Amino acid sequence: MAMVFATWQTLLNNFVVEVAQFDGAQIGMLQSLREVPGFLAFTAVFVLLVMREQTMILVSLALMCIGVSLTGYFPSELGLYATTVVMSVGFHYYETINQSLTLQWLPKDKTAEFMGKSLSVKAAGSLLAYGVIYAGMSWLELDYQWIYLLTGLSGLALVAYLVWSVPMFQQGPIQHKHLFLRKNYWLYYGLTFLSGARRQIFVVFAGFLMVEKFGFTVTDITALFVINYLFNLTCAPAIGRLIKHIGDRRALIVEYVGLILVFIGYGLADQAWQAGTLYVIDHLLFALAIALKSYLQKIADPQDMAATASVSFTINHIAAVVIPALLGLVWLTDHGLVFFVGAGFALLSLLLCLAVPVSPSPQQPYLKPL
Repeated sequence: MAMVFATWQTLLNNFVVEVAQFDGAQIGMLQSLREVPGFLAFTAVFVLLVMREQTMILVSLALMCIGVSLTGYFPSELGLYATTVVMSVGFHYYETINQSLTLQWLPKDKTAEFMGKSLSVKAAGSLLAYGVIYAGMSWLELDYQWIYLLTGLSGLALVAYLVWSVPMFQQGPIQHKHLFLRKNYWLYYGLTFLSGARRQIFVVFAGFLMVEKFGFTVTDITALFVINYLFNLTCAPAIGRLIKHIGDRRALIVEYVGLILVFIGYGLADQAWQAGTLYVIDHLLFALAIALKSYLQKIADPQDMAATASVSFTINHIAAVVIPALLGLVWLTDHGLVFFVGAGFALLSLLLCLAVPVSPSPQQPYLKPL
């Protein structure tokens, strides 16, 4: 997943500017459409009526690879919208079921550390993608179409290998296959909603800022991603252990304070090196989001994981569907204001996470006001 998605993500801003001639409003609309499948992630629980979770992960990976393979062949507005949605359906269904199985299968005292190691493995896949992009475009002088196609087909080949070589694992706790909202999970839902709103501002506009305002090339963007994932490769396992040691509450506080400062920095940045530095710091802070999933595992019923993962992805994407398109219009008049809105979302997250207990449990999922 990381290898194929990293290729799509790294090339996207340059592809839409240089080939498809997108402006801020169009990139905002594309990113909003990309998040529609995330908003509809609640439908994953219904797919589980006819398909095991492990099978669904493989089908989702294949669909994502097909969408990426076709991206370079449709460099028009409608064409990019269509291939992006295909890719996104596979990506978001994969992420939904991946979270569900992770929280089902792992002991609570191992989850944060395992997720740190998982981020490290994803970083290795992403670094492989960046190496292919650099070699393909700098040395072999391949165009976007070939890079997208080769990466997507390589992903499909790896999915086929997984289908044939990896056994079906024993089913964990029988999952509820209907949708619900639990009162005890309201704090998790709230933090998830704000995370989606905040994250979309970074995903959509931070990279676009560097390409449009500061003139970053594909090579420049790829170099930034390499730095990001080298940090994840080496530091993510340690961050997982740190979260286990200091607890979910403190980890979330550190993340949100850092993000407030980073977003304000984006809004004030007037030099390329400043934006690039903030981009690396932002990505490093993202690893601390492990704490939110760890918090859910500690307060939730094991049979709720699949349905809660589906619902939480939808909650995460409520704002994500709307914000890129709306802020894309704001972008046309004031770049900085877009990032100050992100700082506001980070501040709300900080205030809300103060209700997370030091030792969360099903009996104490949140701190009650005095």
